[in-house]
Amino acid sequence: MSLQFGAALAVQLFPGLGAWGVTALRLTIAAALLVVVARPRISAWTRKQWIAVVWFGLALGGMNGFFYASLERLPLGPAVAIEFVGPLLLAVVLSRRRTDLAWVGLAIAGIALFGIDSVVGADPLDPLGVGLVLIAAAFWVLYIRTSSRVGELIPGIGGLAAALAIASIAMLPFGVPAFGVLVARPELIGLAIGTAVFASVVPYTLELLALRRLPQRVFGVLISLEPVFAALFGWLLLAQSIGPMKIAAIALIVAASIGTATATRTAAVAPVEPVFTGSIPTVTGTIAVVTDDRRPSHSTEEP
Repeated sequence: MSLQFGAALAVQLFPGLGAWGVTALRLTIAAALLVVVARPRISAWTRKQWIAVVWFGLALGGMNGFFYASLERLPLGPAVAIEFVGPLLLAVVLSRRRTDLAWVGLAIAGIALFGIDSVVGADPLDPLGVGLVLIAAAFWVLYIRTSSRVGELIPGIGGLAAALAIASIAMLPFGVPAFGVLVARPELIGLAIGTAVFASVVPYTLELLALRRLPQRVFGVLISLEPVFAALFGWLLLAQSIGPMKIAAIALIVAASIGTATATRTAAVAPVEPVFTGSIPTVTGTIAVVTDDRRPSHSTEEP
């Protein structure tokens, strides 16, 4: 909810700052906030840790930049739904299971509905916008891979703070003009800070913390609701209409994402069939029984 609410706030900044300018501001403000909170000990990092953080930062910059560029041309709900193609394909490539092909087919059907709606619908999707969001989807795949790597190598949120700082440096050519506009129009400062907090600080921090506490199946199902909230906030805050065909397309992509996450988890915890190689001996005599207070009592009953 936070990520999509922040994206809806960001769209309102596009007329004055441009999509890439908003991306630069969002990443810079978020990096400053997280660096103050996390205080990463970068002097102690190894070369391997730095390489992982740099790639993570570049993935963050590309994913956010191209996604915001697509939002200048596409409604929020369809853009988020199409972007889900990236992690969906990644899950299939990593699992290499036949059943996942069915979920990919469902996602392709959803994207095909977007294409049909673009031709026959009252509000067609911009082809360039679709291309931009597909590039964002590719960067999302890189984000998932690099985020996992940084999570393994660097504890806490210090790696995320440094990666956001690197992303903001990469966006500096767009950030400098945007900061100039922000100084000239101070009424936009609150909206820019809100975008950084709700679209970067809150969701990325909670995402890292959630992955350490929730099974991947649960996380995958919950994050698959993003297109739903994107369509909701696009309707509430941006007055973006969404027709029945787009709703059906979003539903298909969400279902494909949930199905892939659930099937992958089910395969990972599939029970192993017991193999008996002989008779099982019967044990008699005194055995220790652990009670609720963790002190052993004794019984002489046969098991």
